[in-house]
Amino acid sequence: MNDTLPRLHGTPTGDAVPHPRLIRSFVRRTGRTTTGQAKAVAEIGPRFLLPYRASLSDWLAASAPPLILEIGFGMGEATAHIAALMPQKNFLCCEVHDPGVGALLKRIGERNLANIRIVAHDAVEVIDQMLPLQCLDGVHIFFPDPWHKKRHNKRRLIQAALVAKLAARLKPGGYLHCATDWQPYAEQMLQVLGEQPLLGNKKALAHPELAGYAPRPDYRPLTKFENRGIKLGHGVWDVVFERV
Repeated sequence: MNDTLPRLHGTPTGDAVPHPRLIRSFVRRTGRTTTGQAKAVAEIGPRFLLPYRASLSDWLAASAPPLILEIGFGMGEATAHIAALMPQKNFLCCEVHDPGVGALLKRIGERNLANIRIVAHDAVEVIDQMLPLQCLDGVHIFFPDPWHKKRHNKRRLIQAALVAKLAARLKPGGYLHCATDWQPYAEQMLQVLGEQPLLGNKKALAHPELAGYAPRPDYRPLTKFENRGIKLGHGVWDVVFERV
């Protein structure tokens, strides 16, 4: 089953901005692809799965709707919810875990969504090779792996090099929205985004009581995991910066 999904390619030459290619922010987990997910891949995968390094022009084409990049959508629950709320926007979604790709395809079919495309590949390489400068209206990075142990912090996705790449690909006024339930990672996100000269934190000015963080935007749903954490007293932090 898993052979039907795109595989990682060789490492390409990226932007002038360096990124540590030997240090990945993800580990390929083994996981069972369900019958429903496999059926979704077979039946609608050809329409909604884009190969790595494919041209986006045919999909974006005539009307050039707003384009949102999502990095690491997990099982696709929030992705499908947001895409249904915003049918006027297109969502380019990157995920390397096969069960998650199958799960989002299944949700696309169940909800009859037309505004999502999936690239089952390392998002950093997708950014380097598929996305021109100032092409994005927004970026969503929800609950990336926090890599709790100090010796693993270097694996965290939100680092200065990646944020520089994303900022360069945002249109003026476009936004970068990160969310995490791990406070040390939230603090790192706030620091790294705050040090990027192309980004500004307007939400901090509007909500000084949140100390630089943003209120949860209405479009980001509360997941079952997040609801359970809130009931247990765990925090969730949203960080939203805009391209100046």
